[in-house]
Amino acid sequence: MYRRHFLSLIPSTALLGIGLNATAVEVAAQKPYNGSQNPEDRKYWVNVMTRIAAPVLNNLSEGTLKKNMPVEVNPASTYDRRTVTYLEAFGRLMAGMAPWLELGADETEEGKLRGKYILLARKSLANAVDPMSPDFMQFTSQKYEQALVDASFLAQALIRAPKELWEPLSAKTKSDVINALKSTRNIKPTYNNWLLFTAMIESFLMRIDEGADVVRIDYAIKKLEEWYKGDGIYGDGPKFHFDYYNSYVIHPMLIDIVKTMVDKGLEKSEVYDTILKRAVRYADIQERSISPEGTFPPVGRSLVYRFGALQGLAQITLMDKLPSFISPVQVRGAMSLVIKRMIEAPGTFDKNGWLTIGFCGHQIDMGEYYMSTGSLYLCTVGLLPLGLPANDRFWTASPEPWTAMKIWGGVNMPADHSIP
Repeated sequence: MYRRHFLSLIPSTALLGIGLNATAVEVAAQKPYNGSQNPEDRKYWVNVMTRIAAPVLNNLSEGTLKKNMPVEVNPASTYDRRTVTYLEAFGRLMAGMAPWLELGADETEEGKLRGKYILLARKSLANAVDPMSPDFMQFTSQKYEQALVDASFLAQALIRAPKELWEPLSAKTKSDVINALKSTRNIKPTYNNWLLFTAMIESFLMRIDEGADVVRIDYAIKKLEEWYKGDGIYGDGPKFHFDYYNSYVIHPMLIDIVKTMVDKGLEKSEVYDTILKRAVRYADIQERSISPEGTFPPVGRSLVYRFGALQGLAQITLMDKLPSFISPVQVRGAMSLVIKRMIEAPGTFDKNGWLTIGFCGHQIDMGEYYMSTGSLYLCTVGLLPLGLPANDRFWTASPEPWTAMKIWGGVNMPADHSIP
């Protein structure tokens, strides 16, 4: 009875947006997985990814990104973002796109499309780091400290997709990438999550045995441990901030950084286990925060990264480390509806297909002074589960309601508990 009443409150368009009808939602909690295919969700996610990526990679691969990409900023901002915005767009896009590209090309329709974007990404990377390219990007100088941030997202992309984005590169492009990343070392990070940006760059250099500065990595790990507040949440620096930087940066980068240190024998596996346990709890909190209508609280700064705010949940899903009481398919349903609401909001893209500043549509005043068009491409890190193959249960299982849908629908659920 509770569930029937609850379903009557949800717009039918919301149910259709995740491929569900009222009957399906009502019975999903007790319906076992039967292996049925739900290919439309994956097609939708792929379409979202390629729609976002196309203007960036089509231009950058041809050396015309700086010529054609708009640079939108909040009119109240006095900062010139034109020098740094291009690396923002490329580095952030690659960080989100990398797991999908790492699946490689194949003879399926999606595999052929993926092959196309793999080649575009490699060409784009070569142009981004070639000093002779018209699209050579700003990686260095304290004057352009933002370069440190987005060089780190690019480094994270290379860690996430070594087979497709790093190993096949020419010797020259590899040398250019290494030089570009090392050139960020003269940028002083601020005393907050930025310590992870220096550590992420050094972690990639460590992965490829290219003279990493271990001290920078170790310092970041130790500081984040000092800033841990409990229940899966870190301070962004010594103080707590109620925003999504635990998801935009902290958990995803800590996981990749500490894993690299463990793999190289420079950190104890127990440290990684603790980092992962906290990240899993944070993903649990994020899944619970997605409302039955496919929304999440618009709290804190940098909200114009849109569904990039859910990277914490997306990465734990990609890693197949969700808690036992959260099924991958309920994450698919919740995230699909969030993505749909944001992507299809009027004004999300301009007439030429570039992202505009906003959280749900075009909302220019929501962009902080440090936001510009390139910043917005961090939304793609919310699409990390595309790195799961098409036959993974995440994509193939029958739809299930997510936690908030169950609770608000009157389903009896276990109590939630914190972790140390």
